[in-house]
Amino acid sequence: MGLIIKPSDLKYKYPKSVTTRHDPKFQGKDDPAIFNRDDLYDIIPMFEAVMNELERDDALTLHTLEDLMNMNMPRICSTRGEVFDFLKYSVEQLLAE
Repeated sequence: MGLIIKPSDLKYKYPKSVTTRHDPKFQGKDDPAIFNRDDLYDIIPMFEAVMNELERDDALTLHTLEDLMNMNMPRICSTRGEVFDFLKYSVEQLLAE
């Protein structure tokens, strides 16, 4: 069982897209579906997957992921797989410093 993130764990508040709430979420690092960075129901599974991959469970890493997604991630990263790769590799670089 992996890390479970609750909305209250997040640094920022995100809107919820109720119409897509029950749609399949992040399916793995090669997921070709479009990532909605403005939907809590898309964001939480992505952050859980990245943190599980990095084997991290601390608030600092979670908030760093949020900052990267909100301030640094280019709009060209549109699929879930691309977003996963960007967030994972960005945090790995920050942890290596």
